[in-house]
Amino acid sequence: MDLTAALATHRLVAIVRGDDPDAALRTVLTLVEEGIELVEVSLSGKDALSVIERARHALGPDHPLGAGTVLTAEDARAAHRAGADFAVTPGLGDGVTTAQELGLPVLAGVLTPTEIIAARAMGVAALKVFPIAQSGGAAYLKALRGPFTDAPFVPVGGVDEAAARACLAAGAVAVGVGSPLIGDAADGGSIAALRERARLFRAVVAEGENL
Repeated sequence: MDLTAALATHRLVAIVRGDDPDAALRTVLTLVEEGIELVEVSLSGKDALSVIERARHALGPDHPLGAGTVLTAEDARAAHRAGADFAVTPGLGDGVTTAQELGLPVLAGVLTPTEIIAARAMGVAALKVFPIAQSGGAAYLKALRGPFTDAPFVPVGGVDEAAARACLAAGAVAVGVGSPLIGDAADGGSIAALRERARLFRAVVAEGENL
């Protein structure tokens, strides 16, 4: 898949991490039903690989599905076997290189200018600026865009509704949203409430398309 283009089109990555695999699967499928096209299942969640496998079966072969928290080469291989078609990492390492060798585009975790330069040299699809909320938020993202004017930044970490608006206004190609969107749905919480939050974030992204 062309992850860079998908990020620019959809502008939102939902990050699912839960302690209840069945609830996590329901969460993934509900997000897709609500029109959130890019969903990442974090490998730090319980039985995450089985969630990816089951989601892939339910969604079919052509729907984008990511594996998150890909740290090691084995993480990348396991995600690929489970049916993920893109990988998300918290930093740079063997997970990035192995995923790319397997044909999985990577949204790679960076924070500093040095890491951005290294990630771009590795040929990653996009740059996950993480953790953004603890690192200056949209103001930091705007500062990074000074020397890296064309970099596809995706801020992640503490991105709530207000931060999503601010980061999109500051030039983010997309935002990655975890608990402010997912809430407790992946642990067995309300799916109806998840649907409401999904619609809220889709509206925020739609506003951002006009920026």
